[in-house]
Amino acid sequence: MGALDFAGGTVVHINSGVAGLVGAILLGKRIGLGKESMAPHSLTMTMIGASMLWFGWFGFNAGSALEANGSAALAFMNTYLATACAVLSWMGIEWIVKGKPSMLGAASGAVAGLVAITPAAGNVGIPGAFIIGLGVGVVCFWGVTGLKKMIRADDALDVFGVHALGGCFGALTTGIFNAPSLGGPGSVQDWVTGKVGYPGIWAQFLIQAKAVAIVACWTAVVALIGFGLLKFVMGIRVTEEEEREGLDISSHGEKAYGH
Repeated sequence: MGALDFAGGTVVHINSGVAGLVGAILLGKRIGLGKESMAPHSLTMTMIGASMLWFGWFGFNAGSALEANGSAALAFMNTYLATACAVLSWMGIEWIVKGKPSMLGAASGAVAGLVAITPAAGNVGIPGAFIIGLGVGVVCFWGVTGLKKMIRADDALDVFGVHALGGCFGALTTGIFNAPSLGGPGSVQDWVTGKVGYPGIWAQFLIQAKAVAIVACWTAVVALIGFGLLKFVMGIRVTEEEEREGLDISSHGEKAYGH
């Protein structure tokens, strides 16, 4: 049997997360990291962007059905519910760990939920969407806090913690909650042989796990080669003076704000 809708958004997110981590490691940490304030540029813009992303994601997931049918309706509802649950779970765990929930955390939880539900949108039932959303919020929060400290890479935008982990979590849990016994449609198509059926929870989970591992390993190797060649040929980091001055000025000769 083939992997469940794995070639959709999941590959993109695992690719970007793994490649981003490799790039962050080779690039090195920003000057002043941990000693100087590096707060997000604009929380307002962050929330506007996350809201637009959430809205557009309905077209991506539900639109993949290519027609207004039951599969599109299921994908639409799963996209909404899983993302909402991820926002709540991220804010909840953040409240417990840090003492206060944050709007930045809510936006991050929304993105994590969207990433995780993408491979599952039309392949799990409503109960599966709830569990995937609640689970990925906690997993990705750990990814951008605990795991990030363990790796010690300066992943400034938390691409690995949110996109790679969220994509892996969504792909793996899709293999579980596609099961009819757990509310899923239980229909899997092998795109090589054309056979349709459900091999069972454990068998499908292993298929998903193999797909995740292949994508992650392939991306890591190709990204390492690509970044390594760039670093050798032309360099991938500006000087300390240019970094402190700001790349808007040093690289583009202008700045976005006058104050």
